[in-house]
Amino acid sequence: MLNGILVQDYDSRQEKSEDLQPVTQRQPTQDEIEDLLFANICVKHLKSNTIVLVRNRQLLGMGCGQTSRVDALNQAITKASAFGFDLHGAVMASDAFFPFPDCVEIADNAGIRAVIQPGGSMKDNESIAYCDTHDMAMVFTGNRHFKH
Repeated sequence: MLNGILVQDYDSRQEKSEDLQPVTQRQPTQDEIEDLLFANICVKHLKSNTIVLVRNRQLLGMGCGQTSRVDALNQAITKASAFGFDLHGAVMASDAFFPFPDCVEIADNAGIRAVIQPGGSMKDNESIAYCDTHDMAMVFTGNRHFKH
């Protein structure tokens, strides 16, 4: 912003399991729900665009501050791999919606089984359809944790 300022309120929201809106045929398991909620807490404290990968309430990889959500996801996968973490059965959180299903496909190929995101893209149905075809669970929160 040339000659301007950006003002942002503190993000004090923390979703609970009852706030989650399942949008796929496969519902997340209770363990996945706990991981999704933990991943969503991590997401809100990182610079946007952010992707977080979690399994068993452990942060496995994160990509943040990228100009592309795909780049953030690839950064998170690379970090997890560099530390020898197996992503099979992990979950993914995004601070904002997926404008295309490419991130869901990349996550699936890495072993991710469930996704939490705010929803709100005009192409949400494409990401949901990909998840349904590949037995992944996805939940919407309706709330963006977009931090600048």
